[in-house]
Parts: sequence; structure tokens; C-alpha cells
Amino acid sequence: MDDPDPGSRGDASAPWQTLSAGFEQARAREDSLDRLVEWPAQRALLGDVTGLAVLDAGCGNGAKIVQLADEGAAAAVGVDISGNFLDVPAGVELLVGDLSDLAAVPGLAGRRFDRILFLQSFGYAADGVRALRTARQMLTEDGFILLTRTQPVRYALEQAERNGTSLGEEYFATEPFTYRHRGWDEQVVLTKRPYTMSDLLNTFSAAGLWPETTVEPQLSAEAAERHPHKQAVLNAYLGILVFKLRPLPTAWLEERLDQH
Repeated sequence: MDDPDPGSRGDASAPWQTLSAGFEQARAREDSLDRLVEWPAQRALLGDVTGLAVLDAGCGNGAKIVQLADEGAAAAVGVDISGNFLDVPAGVELLVGDLSDLAAVPGLAGRRFDRILFLQSFGYAADGVRALRTARQMLTEDGFILLTRTQPVRYALEQAERNGTSLGEEYFATEPFTYRHRGWDEQVVLTKRPYTMSDLLNTFSAAGLWPETTVEPQLSAEAAERHPHKQAVLNAYLGILVFKLRPLPTAWLEERLDQH
């Protein structure tokens, strides 16, 4: 999970105004892994959005929710703390707010959504379990959450290279570490709280969710041939995990609460 260094900012939105702009610039490049790998996989799992209500939590400048509105989403809402949004087209709402508590974002109270997206944004939540529980309560009866996270092994490998340690040492490390995002903006210091696969799965369970589908998307053969430097990155550090999360049955949740 990434958080801005509290000592480097005057307010919570300042670093994200800088980083969101950097991300969109990186995403615009022809060799962007978001364009080549992540968004196609996310879009495939979302399926047809025609007539659906979609919420993008941590939407950056709102480009993806705008695309979903163009593809037929009946309600298209994006939330981001940066407020660094595109011009809002008709049929799209872009709201300034913290994804840590979506129900507290002005304009979202009492609303329900068929799809709620946390596209590489979930790690910014102050309390992941609470954030997902709130999102689960905002789902329609047949709704689901689409959540993506970087493979935790990637961070362990990078840290092992930096520190001269082993993969196992870094994978199971619990102490936060700071770094600068060279791909977006090196002026902003970020703090990462390490996580493992079991951390992710236990977080989902504690929030009352189960992963109906999980994918680990890769470059297509054509894209790998066109961008061998990106394939080299994936070969060395792996990529992302995409989870389609469904609410657990109410009876199961009640039984678990009774046990505790």
C-alpha cells in the first residue's frame, strides 16, 4: 500500500495532484503497461456495462470512467482525492473525496452501484477492510468489486535488490519503506506498507468478500515483440493481480460474527 509521506505535504490531496498528472502522462505512452496489459484485463472482467451504475474509486483524472460512460454505463461516477480531473462530459460525475470511506464522500450517501472499481487505488485506503466493507454495502444485489494490486513479489524482489537481502526476507518483511516513483514524479516521497498474498486474501474475507475470479494478465505475443523492454520487466518482476470480488452470503457473515 502506498501513502504519501506525511512530512512532505500540507494537505492530503497535494501529492496526488502531482502523482495523478504523472500517472496520466505515463499512461499516454505507447508502451504503457496500463494500456497494454492492465486496462484490457480490467475491461474484460467488467464485461458489458450498458445500463449499469459504475463507481471508480481512486479514478485519477477520470479517463477510465469517462470511457465506461461512452460505452453505455447509465451512471458513471469517479472519486479521487486529487481533484485533478478532465473536463466533465455529460453523464459523468467526478467527485473529490477519499476512497477510504466512500459513504462519506459528498454525493454518494445512499447510492448503489453495479460495479465498484479499485484500479491500483486500494493500497491508498487508510483501512483496507473498512474501505471494502463500505464498498460492499454500496453494491447492488448482483454487483461486484473489481480490484487490482501489484504482485507483492515484485516489491519483495525490488527491495531484495536494493538491500542485498533475499526474496523471502523482503516478502515477509512488515516494516514500511519509503521510495520515489521514478516513472511518475521523483519529487514526491511515498511510503509502502508491504503485503503478502495471504494479507490480500484475508483482507477480502474480513470485508465479507470472496474472489470469484482472479487473473494475472500478461503482454500479448504481438505487444511483447513490439515492446521487448516491457516484457523484460514482467519477466523479472511479474505484473499485477486482478480480482473480481463478490459479497459473501449474509448467513455466512452472520455465522462468522457469532463465532467472534
